[in-house]
Amino acid sequence: MSTVKEITTEDDWRTHVASLPSSTLLIISFHAPWAAPCAQMATVLKTLASEYPATDPPTTSWVSINAEELSDISETYDVTAVPYLVLQRNDQVLETVSGSSAVKVRTAIETHAKKAGASVAPTTNGTATEKPPVVAEVESVADPAKAKEELFKRLGELVKAAPVMLFMKGTPSAPQCGFSRQLVALLRERSVKYGFFNILADDEVRQGLKEFAEWPTYPQLWVDGELVGGLDIVKEELENNSDFLTAHSVAKEGEAAA
Repeated sequence: MSTVKEITTEDDWRTHVASLPSSTLLIISFHAPWAAPCAQMATVLKTLASEYPATDPPTTSWVSINAEELSDISETYDVTAVPYLVLQRNDQVLETVSGSSAVKVRTAIETHAKKAGASVAPTTNGTATEKPPVVAEVESVADPAKAKEELFKRLGELVKAAPVMLFMKGTPSAPQCGFSRQLVALLRERSVKYGFFNILADDEVRQGLKEFAEWPTYPQLWVDGELVGGLDIVKEELENNSDFLTAHSVAKEGEAAA
């Protein structure tokens, strides 16, 4: 059976790619250690790889790459979120899958690998323990309206997860963009108690919140379930009202206790 190889250096990457014949389907999984969905995707890919026999020459090749440590490779494939899957053959990108949907990943790989007997269509016999969950998941995403309704319900809960919620790229201790870093610094200067969500760890939230909020960029600051805006808007609010966010300051809570 095939296995997933971890690429740790650019030399490893170049050597591996050069060793593959033009007919091999290369499955590239970009991940980051801080992104929880990546652990789930690693399990999915390990399981899928085991279904493909190790042949000579190889029909498929499976590799995993830390998107942050090997950033030059990530930039080559325009990786802006993880998990992120790239399917490539003969140095040509065939398809990319962003996010942690096991169904989308399986379907993409089976389509391009042309694995004999692979199908996600319902069957009345065969591998009953494996196929029904896949079929059920396909059916659940077949209704876009229902999927959107469920996503918006989740987003409605997320924006109220804390009185002040910051949706940012990265985490407060390791921001992944300058605007997120500046907004974190601004909140810290004012001792604001806030929750945060790393939108790079969940592409569904990252894309869905843009439509839900009718705001296309990040970071986004929400207060009491209402969108304030991005860095510029927050700065403007503070210039117009110096007490903006004061109600959510830890310093104020300390004064009240005293």
